[in-house]
This record gives sequence, C-alpha cells and structure tokens, in this order.
Amino acid sequence: MSNPVPTLYEWLGGSRPLVTLLDRFYQKVPSDPLLAPLFAQMPPEHFQHVASFIGEVLGGPADYSAHHGGHANMVQHHLGRGITDEQRKHWMQLLLETADELGLPSDPEFRSALVGYLEWGSRLAVINSELPADAPVTEAPMPSWNWGAPGGPYQPE
Repeated sequence: MSNPVPTLYEWLGGSRPLVTLLDRFYQKVPSDPLLAPLFAQMPPEHFQHVASFIGEVLGGPADYSAHHGGHANMVQHHLGRGITDEQRKHWMQLLLETADELGLPSDPEFRSALVGYLEWGSRLAVINSELPADAPVTEAPMPSWNWGAPGGPYQPE
C-alpha cells in the first residue's frame, strides 16, 4: 500500500516551522537596506499573519481567511507599495536562505513547489503594488498550492 500524498503544509511540518521561518526572516528585514523601507511600518505580529497566509495556501488550516479576510485582504496590503523587482528577488533569496538555515525540507519536490508558489505570489505582489493604494479589491480567491508536476514527495514504500 502506498503512502498518501501529504499536503505541502504537512510535509513542511505544519505551523511551527513556518512560523519560525517567517519570524527569523522578518528579524533580518529591518537591517536589510533593500527590504527595510518596504517593511518600515511592519507591526510586530506581521510574521504570524504571513505564516498563517502561506500555511493556508500550502494546504494548512484556513486561519488567515477566517481571521484576516483572505486573499483580498492580502492583496490590499500590497496596493500602492511600489515594490521593485529587485526587492522581490531579494525577498525571495533571503527567505530561501533562511529556510536553508533552519533546515526546512530541501528535497527537490518540496522546494520546487515552494519556490513556484513564492515566485508566483511575489510577482503578483509586485503587480498589485503598482495599483493605487485605494484601488477596490472586491474578490480574490485564496490560492491553493500543491505539489505540481512531481505529484508529491518521493516516499519509499
């Protein structure tokens, strides 16, 4: 009998490693000359909200939608921010370096899915950041990310 395919959230280890990742990452941001200006007004609980959002996207509980307004709310946070592609790329690099530092799963199937989501989401954030801060966001379905082409992690029988 084959092992059931876990969600990306389950494969990652659930909430704890995701919260740790985002906490450690956002601890680095204030001293980063490229990212600090984007997050100058970041509330202390920012990392928890981002962890909740990404966790939901990766197949975890729908906590972000239940408590923070779902994807439409996340889109609104990026409106009018003017995020550059250089900042986006640096955000990705620093986040993935932090994932490596913390020993998050590095198997090719998981990392390919994670990087795929982060690329998609960060590019969407750049696009949304070019819209006026008061642009209406009426509907934005919550993304749901999975293993993609690999179909899941390699799990020996």
